[in-house]
Amino acid sequence: MPVHNADIATVFEEIADLLEIQGENPFRIRAYRNAARTVNELGRDLATLLAGGGELPKLPGIGPDLAGKIKEIAASGTCALLERLHRELPPAITELLKVPGLGPKRVRLLHDSLEVDTVEELRRAGGAGRIRELPGFGEKMEARILEALAARPAAPQRFKLAVAAQYAAALEAWLARVPGVRKVTVAGSYRRMRETVGDLDILVAAAAGSPVMRRFTAYDEVKSVLAQGETRSSVLLKSGLQVDLRLVPPESYGAALHYFTGSKAHNIAIRKLGQARGLKINEYGVFRREERLAGDTEESVFAAVDLPWIPPELREDRGEIEAARRGELPRLVALADLRGDLHSHTKATDGHGSIREMALAAKAAGLSYIAVTEHSRRLTVARGLDPQRLARQIDEIDRLNESLSGITVLKGIEVDILENGGLDLPDSALKGLDLVVGAVHSAFTLPRRRQTDRILRAMNSRYFTVLAHPSARLLGSREEMDLDWLRVVRAAKERGCFLEVNAQPDRLDLDDVHARMAREEGVPVAVSSDAHSTYDFAHLQYGIGQARRAWLEPKDVLNTRSLKELKPLLARTMGR
Repeated sequence: MPVHNADIATVFEEIADLLEIQGENPFRIRAYRNAARTVNELGRDLATLLAGGGELPKLPGIGPDLAGKIKEIAASGTCALLERLHRELPPAITELLKVPGLGPKRVRLLHDSLEVDTVEELRRAGGAGRIRELPGFGEKMEARILEALAARPAAPQRFKLAVAAQYAAALEAWLARVPGVRKVTVAGSYRRMRETVGDLDILVAAAAGSPVMRRFTAYDEVKSVLAQGETRSSVLLKSGLQVDLRLVPPESYGAALHYFTGSKAHNIAIRKLGQARGLKINEYGVFRREERLAGDTEESVFAAVDLPWIPPELREDRGEIEAARRGELPRLVALADLRGDLHSHTKATDGHGSIREMALAAKAAGLSYIAVTEHSRRLTVARGLDPQRLARQIDEIDRLNESLSGITVLKGIEVDILENGGLDLPDSALKGLDLVVGAVHSAFTLPRRRQTDRILRAMNSRYFTVLAHPSARLLGSREEMDLDWLRVVRAAKERGCFLEVNAQPDRLDLDDVHARMAREEGVPVAVSSDAHSTYDFAHLQYGIGQARRAWLEPKDVLNTRSLKELKPLLARTMGR
């Protein structure tokens, strides 16, 4: 069975949860959580590497014991420790961890005090008013738990784009090897580069008699077959991701690809254009009465309504059809357009590589410059830099640049924006840098006006270049801050600073709507990796996907510029 990095990370997270429920050593628990994050964010597939006879790379925080478990999971999908923990604890207890507001400590308290081991037992305990009696819970928490339980069936699981990509890429490659298969494309919201994916829609064109449907439902990762037919089958993977496969004839492939890529609103708009011309457009083709006019390619579908091909990322019915009709579709930015990266970390704080290692990895990724932007002192959990340590790093970067070839390291800092809008480090510490990246890491729930004023005050600091992960959201776990976005964007334009599209799969922040607002207001954005390891530059592809959904062209992205073009722009934000 194929095992992906996300599967290995899931096993480590479950081990950490079960150890915490058992009251194990917190350092041991943290080791598993850190390992899960490291593996999940890795830009290369470990199971594939090991299956090909490769050696496990040296990974930060992963010693011989954890490395051995990675190999064990990569080979079998599980490990002996997890199986032992499952035997020691009630089998359904981990389901409680999926209830919002319940972490391992609370689950342990429920287990020990109320003998609650299942979701149904939790529901009964809450209905009887017993949860509120436990220390650390109370009436409000009990009510929130009951509300979350009531909402569970209405909240389908969604997967972060980078996680879905691990399963999509493996399935696409596997199906392409099935005899008779000519084309395979993953469509749907995945192809549109949505930040989260509910399921995967895969289209296949195959010769008659191809065993593709049978091979698909027999795929090793399939947990259950939901439906099976000659032209459509649906399965649920063991990860919980639903995958639908459709077999279409070559003459309909383009029409089906357009239809199943979506979005629904875009498709309806295209169908209406067809109806105005006396055409019927569906997943089978473009027809005038019974005569097929087009459908073998997407281009032919768009041409039937007098439009050029529209990139999938734009197909949200947000003006793309009108722009196409006027001949004003943007030339969307591509990964190859990036010349550098303006947000990265090293092992001086919470990163995992040296400055040299990160620089060489950026060079290998095709970049010509990289900004090292460590956390500042207030973020103690990341061992943030104080002025003295920052000054030493500046000297280290200057010395390193003298020996590097083909890559330049820029001197930066990711300075904390305090609750009052001040910056965590004094001007005297910042003035020697090439750029200052400002970021919020606390007080996320301030009212809109206070939060907006906080950001605006920070941007008006003497040294301020880029507002990093501007909404501070974490997909699936933390909502974005409540901001007056138009004020923020226009203040950035007036100040001459920039906004970031953070490419970390947990963030993808700015979202596409606000990044497009920045474009329309003339504020360039930096598509940055926020790399914490040498593998994280692979995440830039997801930041580019977000930028494309926001209609950004190369000129709209700060770091598509050469270093020579970039330096004057940075210098202006630093008062030079």
